[in-house]
Amino acid sequence: MDPDDSDYFVQREILDAERLDEVAQKGTRSSKPTAAERLKDSFRCSASRLGLAVLARVPVLGWLPRYAVRENLLGDVISGCSVAVMHLPQGLAYASLAGLRPVFGLYTSFYPVLVYFLFGTSRHISIGTFAVTSIMVGSVVQRLAPDAGPAANGTNQTAGDADALDADRVRVAASFAVLTGLVQILLGAVRFGFMVTYLSGPMIRAYTTGSAVLVCVSQLKDIFGVRPSRFTGPLSAVYTLIDICRLLPETNLAQLLVSAVALVALVVIKEINACYRTKLPLPVPVELLLIIAATLAAHFGSLNVNYGVSVVGEIPSGLRAPLAPDATLFTQMMGDALAVAVVSYTITISLAKTFALKHSYKVDSNQELVALGLSNAVGGCFLCYPVTASMSRTLVQETTGARTQVAGIFSSVILLVAILELGPLFENLPKAILAAIVIVNLKGMFMQAVDVRMLWRTNKADLLVWLVTFTSTVLLNLDLGLAVSVGFAMFTLILRMQRPQYSILGHVSGTDLYLDTDTYKEAKEITGIKIFRSSTTINYTNAEMFVDALQDKSGIDFGKLLLAKRKQEAALKSEQEKEKKTQKTGVELLSSGTFTFKEFNREELSERPRSQSKSHVSDRSLAESSGFTSATLFNADADTGRHGDYTINQTSSHCDEEAVRSDTHSIVLDLSATSFVDTVSVNTLKNIFSNLGQIQLNVYLAGCQACVVEQLEAAGFFSESITKSRLFVSLHDAVLSILKKRGQTRLILDGSTSTKM
Repeated sequence: MDPDDSDYFVQREILDAERLDEVAQKGTRSSKPTAAERLKDSFRCSASRLGLAVLARVPVLGWLPRYAVRENLLGDVISGCSVAVMHLPQGLAYASLAGLRPVFGLYTSFYPVLVYFLFGTSRHISIGTFAVTSIMVGSVVQRLAPDAGPAANGTNQTAGDADALDADRVRVAASFAVLTGLVQILLGAVRFGFMVTYLSGPMIRAYTTGSAVLVCVSQLKDIFGVRPSRFTGPLSAVYTLIDICRLLPETNLAQLLVSAVALVALVVIKEINACYRTKLPLPVPVELLLIIAATLAAHFGSLNVNYGVSVVGEIPSGLRAPLAPDATLFTQMMGDALAVAVVSYTITISLAKTFALKHSYKVDSNQELVALGLSNAVGGCFLCYPVTASMSRTLVQETTGARTQVAGIFSSVILLVAILELGPLFENLPKAILAAIVIVNLKGMFMQAVDVRMLWRTNKADLLVWLVTFTSTVLLNLDLGLAVSVGFAMFTLILRMQRPQYSILGHVSGTDLYLDTDTYKEAKEITGIKIFRSSTTINYTNAEMFVDALQDKSGIDFGKLLLAKRKQEAALKSEQEKEKKTQKTGVELLSSGTFTFKEFNREELSERPRSQSKSHVSDRSLAESSGFTSATLFNADADTGRHGDYTINQTSSHCDEEAVRSDTHSIVLDLSATSFVDTVSVNTLKNIFSNLGQIQLNVYLAGCQACVVEQLEAAGFFSESITKSRLFVSLHDAVLSILKKRGQTRLILDGSTSTKM
């Protein structure tokens, strides 16, 4: 490579903060409106502002009039039909997770999709039922409308009791959906969409994997055909699993056979779909085909009557009238509603952003939160339970050619036909088929367990978050598990912020680079200058650690030297007071005539002060040359009251403690990683400047961002003793300025600020 292509030269003056303001012509940001002006502007109204506000809140008005029929319609129709084929079996299956009859899963796959079509900003996600939210709803339904069947008290339920229980559960689930929607709308209105950033990727994946375990455990009863007792609260999954194992001798073999055949068929055909997805125009609708085949087999084989295989039962046709939510239940659901609101939004926005990035368009995080909230709130009034985006359906919707949410309209039309006309046809569908569909669809979430091996190699802290989240979700259930997971993730974040990496930087010869001396062999410390860097922002949580690390890395015990300096000053002051007192006493005795030349002759008066003065001057010159002395320098005389009997051994000890300071004269603090300063960090920096200044160590700052400089100014950091001349644009500027003041620029350059790199 030609040297001219890899080298460059920079020649400019050394810039501190004061000079930078002049050269770069720093402004005052007067163009930025004040808070009062922004508030006043928000209440102004005009036709254009109203139109923009409506388009922002109802995005369909912006893109539907410009819908390109020729380019988009065919892909949306094919995609809508494909997703509807998945909606039908998943709606029937996931409703059982929520503790509801299958028809309510179909309602949940129909109404919210229409609402999201109007208010959503993603073109590809498929809103509807999902395993994780379904089981979260089921835990609330079971708590507020507990099962009173034979599994609970050993008595048989009448048809009236079953209908009453179903109606009660529908009321609970629908009210829960409305409350969840209202929470999401409120969060979206206050622009709280950023909350998803506090849920890390490993935590979300571990939470969904733990949820998959709970879903799988809940379906085992239909796989084996047993009726375990109902358990709620922490460790309920463990108790349920133990009870199922206890009931294994009572397994319905016919139902187990149906489950095994369904599981094998689903796994094999789904693997074929995955292997030949590039060659198949559409994935084989194995779930729908399996439901049709199983329903026909159960009907003509009378599996329920002859072999005791559990079936879905009555599925009413038609739509039901809207139902007002039961507001009296809201106080008992608030915590669960907040958890479902956060989890469902997190899943939805993650999928939305993934496909938006793939297809080069943007989604509005806050509008997505509002759209999801409206889908839940409106859907709850029509007997739906909370929804979110489904990973499997979204993938199908995108891969089959969907261009817009018009695909959702076509899927809803097909579902409407199924609700109105086809519902009764699936009354003989075995529950084992639905359980098999649920379990096989959990494969993607179970595959997330491979994260453990990857995180073990890459990031142990994230691995710990993953394991704690997974364990707490499985053992403590979804609500407490989410709280523990978020709390632990925040704890690890705070812990990492409190344990940053600190380093001493050295100069790489021939460049303006300053690198960690422990990592780079060519990074050499500059004689007399310590350059200290923290890898994170200095704040009240780590300010004390910052000071400790500065002392440890620089090898200078600032506290010890400062104490020695103060003791020296105190000892000097004490000595001066004793000298004055002695002289005053002598004068008073002479003036009173009580002294005779025999008691206190002229020779003694002339010799004694001379020795004291000589010793005092010698010690003071030593202190001034080094900036401070050790804490033991005046201890003997301060205790005994003697003035000047300093021995060679004491001076030697004093010099040994001086060695701890070495030849360091300047300390440069690299604040390039600092994004803000608080009151504690400002006071910490002030104390560093003040205390080190007392022991003749000069302190400089380098690399501060403009916002940090403004915050320092607002906090009154700069003063006559700490001027902006102590703040430099870069580490190189700071080092060159220090060396120039001391006439040592040749250590880096030959008297020039031109650097070759």
